[in-house]
Amino acid sequence: MNDAGENREGLAAHDWAGQAGMRWLAQLDRFESMIEPIGRALLAQAAYNFGETVVDVGCGGGWTTRQIATAVGNTGFVLGLDISPDLVGMARERAQRAGLANIRFEQGDAATAMPKEAPFDRLFSRFGSMFFAEPYPAFANLRRMLRDGGRLDIAVWAPIADNPWQLSVMGIIKEHMDLPTPQSRAPGPFALGEQDYVIDLLQSAGFCEVRFDAWTGEQRVGGPGSDPESAARFVLEGMQIGDLVRQNGAEVRKAIHQHLVELFERHCDENGVHMGAKAWLVSARA
Repeated sequence: MNDAGENREGLAAHDWAGQAGMRWLAQLDRFESMIEPIGRALLAQAAYNFGETVVDVGCGGGWTTRQIATAVGNTGFVLGLDISPDLVGMARERAQRAGLANIRFEQGDAATAMPKEAPFDRLFSRFGSMFFAEPYPAFANLRRMLRDGGRLDIAVWAPIADNPWQLSVMGIIKEHMDLPTPQSRAPGPFALGEQDYVIDLLQSAGFCEVRFDAWTGEQRVGGPGSDPESAARFVLEGMQIGDLVRQNGAEVRKAIHQHLVELFERHCDENGVHMGAKAWLVSARA
């Protein structure tokens, strides 16, 4: 699922079952369109075949799950797993509207859940694996979801220093208020930015043949077509950092909003606000 640019102070998985999940749902189409290019790149890397069984970890509103269902065909199957009951409900509704019969959604914490269809041939996760409170046992559980020889494909954000779209936003906010000191590898969007750490997590869990490919491109803040004003509102209303901003009062929020608008005005074209972004597309064999 996972929030394209949530807080740097860390976001534990259980938060997604409540406010974080509802926040994502309220902005679902904007979040989905914002990270769709990375999702498409990961799907292309995974290159699913007819008849494969797949678990989509942190499936959110189910866009990637629906793409996988189409790729594996009627002889295949895909399970969308997410900790947010609100997002799972929407994912089910959208899959039903699409008429997909080879798909199921389950509410559960991927750190401990074991779907009845396990073990799967494949595991997929677009930004859904960076929020585990205890990453080592969580990745061990992901390994148990796969058959021997199965394959994992996940997308995670590269370090925040390689993501100007997020680094610049946080820089503006820090000019107006104090933020918690970021903790290296703490649950959050950039928890898995260090390649050595990801390799250790995967190998400790029983994976091998770990490979990284870099996705670099333009992040459309607030989704394609957002103007500077709507992109600034998206940051402050859709992302969790907005909660901290609101705690500092209306005047601080107004000043941050204005400076975000000015930032986004410098990075806007006919297709909306765009800033540089980088993610790792990781594959491994069980």
